[in-house]
Amino acid sequence: MIERQITATLHRLARSFPVLAVTGPRQSGKTTLARHVFPDKPYVSLEDPVERAFATEDPRGFLSRFAQGAIFDEAQRWPDLFSHLQGLVDEDRKPGRFVLTGSQQFGLLAGVTQSLAGRVAMCRLLPLSAAELGDSVGGSCALDEVLWRGSYPALHINPSVEPGDWFASYITTYLERDVRQILQVQDLATFQRFVRLCAGRTGQLLNLSNLAGEAGITHTTARAWLSVLESSDVVHLLAPYHRNFGKRLIKSPKLYFVDTGLACWLLGIRSPEQLALHPARGALFETWVVTEYLKNRSNHGQASDLFFWRDNNGLEADLMYETGTGQVQTVEIKSGQTPTSDYVRAGLRSTRMARTETTTPLLIYGGEASFVRSGVQLLSWRMLARKD
Repeated sequence: MIERQITATLHRLARSFPVLAVTGPRQSGKTTLARHVFPDKPYVSLEDPVERAFATEDPRGFLSRFAQGAIFDEAQRWPDLFSHLQGLVDEDRKPGRFVLTGSQQFGLLAGVTQSLAGRVAMCRLLPLSAAELGDSVGGSCALDEVLWRGSYPALHINPSVEPGDWFASYITTYLERDVRQILQVQDLATFQRFVRLCAGRTGQLLNLSNLAGEAGITHTTARAWLSVLESSDVVHLLAPYHRNFGKRLIKSPKLYFVDTGLACWLLGIRSPEQLALHPARGALFETWVVTEYLKNRSNHGQASDLFFWRDNNGLEADLMYETGTGQVQTVEIKSGQTPTSDYVRAGLRSTRMARTETTTPLLIYGGEASFVRSGVQLLSWRMLARKD
């Protein structure tokens, strides 16, 4: 099993809360992680129709088997579970008693909000980070291979699995099933077209009206479908920085796929060699960097608190966040292997909106060397595989 960085966070939270909920996209490794971190707890999958029928027909009898706690997988499949757990944990608030997993954030969140507020710690497990992949990102794998293969554990535990075959099955088996359960979508061909159009916009500002028009659906439908993709951790919407620096700011979020491998498959990119020449390569590299930051924060139990910044004059920072000292860290992202003077100027421009509040700007690029140039810290993409 690949060691997951979020393990320490789970142990920490299990010492403080009676219920621990682990969300994240399907096949990100939630079940494997929960059973590995809590090996002594009984495991029950609520996808199992026999167990779910037992729970529905006789909830007291079902839960009486797990007085000392359990792992309930796909907990959102039995919505009444949350109210029953409320009574159990109020009687005995022993920390780390129950572990819930689920692939639909809003399904779990609805139950937590209604019944388990103050009793549950929420964690989000995303696909493998560069640090978890270790040497394959840190030294042995080419960038295009990393972007094309993506980060889902199944594609790294068994390297003989073809990404194209796996992603085709993933879309059909998981994503479409979730959409059917939640939105009752009848025209799956239109939904697939919508998802592919989203993949073509990864790393770009979201124009929902344009997206809806191209997909041939209403603005309301597009918003609903996008909310499902976001709540299922297929896409992430990066918000613009909320602080106004005295300039007119772009207010639309940027759309990113959480996994570049899935985005590549949806775009019809079938090999690393094809990706190397594809016009979306730069956007996919930016997607990979942004989601690495997102994974790092999720793995440490932190809110994402990641933003971008852009004004109407084109001044921008691809990624930014506030440091512990109250300063702003800007990150520029360039996919090229050779750091040019244009890269350095881009890094410097990213700090102009708040010169006195920013730290040394970072520029993450597709090359191998890391160094400081003209006040900009250039960082090789491989440095994101560091475990510190």
